[in-house]
Amino acid sequence: METPVHAGFPSPAEDFQAKRIDILERMVTHPQATYSMAVRGHSMEGVGIFDGDVVLVDRAVKPAHGHIVVAVVDNEFTCKQLWMRGGRLKLKAANPTFADIVPTEGQTVEVWGVVIASIKQFKC
Repeated sequence: METPVHAGFPSPAEDFQAKRIDILERMVTHPQATYSMAVRGHSMEGVGIFDGDVVLVDRAVKPAHGHIVVAVVDNEFTCKQLWMRGGRLKLKAANPTFADIVPTEGQTVEVWGVVIASIKQFKC
């Protein structure tokens, strides 16, 4: 059986088109302070951030206990969960095979920004 086609006035295609989605517009509150960084390593797999993922990092968000953050430890970037209690800071791994980072005296630790999203791209 053949598929029928209407020969009258066509329905405007615009009525059925989906609006294009701008992912960054939906996710990024502070575009001037938001950066993307590629993740290397396995220490954050417990929160769904895997090797090769891209994280969006907002430097305008004030870091708080429990946030996933990008920190600079002795001039090297790392992605960990921020633990702050009683004036003490710790950077917690989300994989039990990795040690937490507990700053020692003289060690330089700066919370660089808060991770607002993780983007996973599948190979096609």
